[in-house]
Amino acid sequence: MIGAPVAALAVWALATAVVGTEPTVRMGDGTQPVGPVPVVVTSLLAGLAGWALLAVLERFASRPGRIWTIVALVVLVLSLSGPLGGAVGVAATLVLVLLHLVVGAVLVLGLPRR
Repeated sequence: MIGAPVAALAVWALATAVVGTEPTVRMGDGTQPVGPVPVVVTSLLAGLAGWALLAVLERFASRPGRIWTIVALVVLVLSLSGPLGGAVGVAATLVLVLLHLVVGAVLVLGLPRR
């Protein structure tokens, strides 16, 4: 689960170094840069939520890994609406979509195997 924030932070650092600016999102009437703290906190919260759901499914479902993977992939696809609709600029959109995909991949591939 700690792999998701580490991977997200690595992607953010590399992307901001290559692009040369922090990704920016629309917030209310203005914009806000997406820095390293929100990247780590958000990916950690996503990991904790996924882990909690998996724990519940392992207790009550007959095929917890399969159900969890399906739910996680649906949540990942839905989460892409954020960067696709709220990012400011093409570069920010690409970086934020990549962050969502990397965190999703780490969690989908890593959590059910624990």
